[in-house]
Amino acid sequence: MKLYKLLIVFIVLIIQSCTSQNQKINGVSFVASPVEIDETHVNPVINVNANYAAIMPFGFIRNLLHPDIIHNTDRQWFGETRAGAKQYIEELQKKDIKIMVKPQIWVWQGEFTGYIKMTSETDWKTLEDSYSKFILDYAELAQETKSELFCIGTELENFVKERPEYWHNLIKKIKTIYNGKLTYAANWDEFKRTPFWSELDYIGIDAYFPVSNSKTPTVEECLKGWQSHKPIIKGLSDTYNKPILFTEFGYRSMDYTGKEPWQSDHTITSLNFQGQNNTTQALFNTFWEEDWFAGGFIWKWFHDYENNGGEKDNQFTPQNKPVEAIIKKQYAFK
Repeated sequence: MKLYKLLIVFIVLIIQSCTSQNQKINGVSFVASPVEIDETHVNPVINVNANYAAIMPFGFIRNLLHPDIIHNTDRQWFGETRAGAKQYIEELQKKDIKIMVKPQIWVWQGEFTGYIKMTSETDWKTLEDSYSKFILDYAELAQETKSELFCIGTELENFVKERPEYWHNLIKKIKTIYNGKLTYAANWDEFKRTPFWSELDYIGIDAYFPVSNSKTPTVEECLKGWQSHKPIIKGLSDTYNKPILFTEFGYRSMDYTGKEPWQSDHTITSLNFQGQNNTTQALFNTFWEEDWFAGGFIWKWFHDYENNGGEKDNQFTPQNKPVEAIIKKQYAFK
């Protein structure tokens, strides 16, 4: 009888372990705001069945050639600062939401961070020193708050390409401060060339892959569109024996949303909820059942739920749109 009980306990532990390993990261990218958050801002995250939130403090640089990163100042929105990020994390953790700390750089005028490139060795050194202060500050915060994941950078292809030794050394420094899991958010057309996946826990991809040229793409068209990307993504996972994490994913509620999913141009005025629904469903169908796929973070989720998204909004957020029900249904399978 005693041996029988021990066997039962052993089987239960195996089942729990497998369940834990297969549980997806069903995340939202929780946008920084000017104010503190409270339970009323967290409850909609719970309602969509999310189990993770990405918290995104910001550093700012003047232009693509400027090496100084300004961060954690009283001129920033509260949620973009260290104190704000900590407050957001603690409020979300009260509801058992796990956290990825994902510090990001914003270039004035919204220029693409992947094009950041210095023109002298002196400026490169200045940028490296500045970035280290920025990222290590938030690595300390991730450790202090016991956050489960830390993202070491977002869409910084030129910086990574030109200064690989710096990045290898930076990862070593981060590991002396933070003992949780690490990833990097590579752009969809960058991830194949990122040189340090072996040193991280997840291969992170901002998954804005083109999947359809149609005005209103169907699920079937998008599934076919993924066929050219999925083998490459899985191949990288196999090469490094690392799970894939979509550090960002999502589609705008506009015409041709699957054609250039990274498109954030605010002059686009078309409105198309069916396209957003179909592209999102196809992404879930393509990846969420794969054991080498860890999950992802929908782009993007605002704290003030009632006043965001809705029937006139053609931006990325799923809030108060038909696609929210699709995400809620998928995220229910944790």
